[in-house]
Amino acid sequence: MGQKVSPIGFRTGITRGWKSRWFAPKSNFGEFLVEDYKIRQFVDQRLNRQPPHAAISSIEIERTREEVKVILHTARPGLVIGPKGAEVDKLKAALEDLTDRRVNINIVEIKNPDIDAQLIAEGIAEQLKRRASFRRTIKQRTQSAMQAGAKGVKIMISGRLNGAEMSRSEMQLLGSIPLHTLQADIDYGFAPSFTSYGIIGVKVWVHRGMFGDKPPEPDRSAGPGGRRGRDGGGGRGGRSGFGPRAGGANRGPGTGTRSAAPASSSAPSETKPEAPKVPDVDKAPPSSPPAAEAPTETKD
Repeated sequence: MGQKVSPIGFRTGITRGWKSRWFAPKSNFGEFLVEDYKIRQFVDQRLNRQPPHAAISSIEIERTREEVKVILHTARPGLVIGPKGAEVDKLKAALEDLTDRRVNINIVEIKNPDIDAQLIAEGIAEQLKRRASFRRTIKQRTQSAMQAGAKGVKIMISGRLNGAEMSRSEMQLLGSIPLHTLQADIDYGFAPSFTSYGIIGVKVWVHRGMFGDKPPEPDRSAGPGGRRGRDGGGGRGGRSGFGPRAGGANRGPGTGTRSAAPASSSAPSETKPEAPKVPDVDKAPPSSPPAAEAPTETKD
């Protein structure tokens, strides 16, 4: 059997932050841990599994001595807030009753829900529950994620697909998913689909590029041509004389290798032979008139 590791847990503490950020002594650690689990389950059941279906992707929890701060990442912030903040007030009151602590709720909007793995998994699970074609569903989701800017998408569903007697797995993959690259921003999501003939599991991996990815800077060591020569100098069109196309004037005597002089030094050596040619042409016209006058004197 293969040992599979969650891409989120694999990167937590290295390139990803923790979803629960607080410190507690040993006596209170277990109590706070169970409380975090209850908060996540309550919010998921209240906002995701029943109307308004607010598309909450992740829940972050921060604790201080006075209050519990709950951060909700959602693609539909208007449904969570409600008219004039009524829904948020109801949720806050319910969480305070659950935890017996003061609760503060912050809502963060997800700008691009098409590349959020958890939301993609939830959408596929909802479509499978409505008896949609699983092949068409996962194909549409992968293509929409790639069009939204993802570097790679992998979707795997497993269970009694189309109500078959034997369960099986189907997978759709587009782009690249570098799971072992810690610097790669890979989002992972899982959602179960409770159908009438059994439970179908949906797993989604989304590669969103590298953490702190910046546009590539131009290579300053290369010449204007952009490609470096064989010896490390400027490329085609470059001004450095160390490239393979710097000209044969820089070859050392009898060694077959290129000298360290730049190509610009060969330019004066080529212009020196041309300098004496100019006076030769200028001297030719004065010598020709006496030759033309000699025959006229003999005729006289």
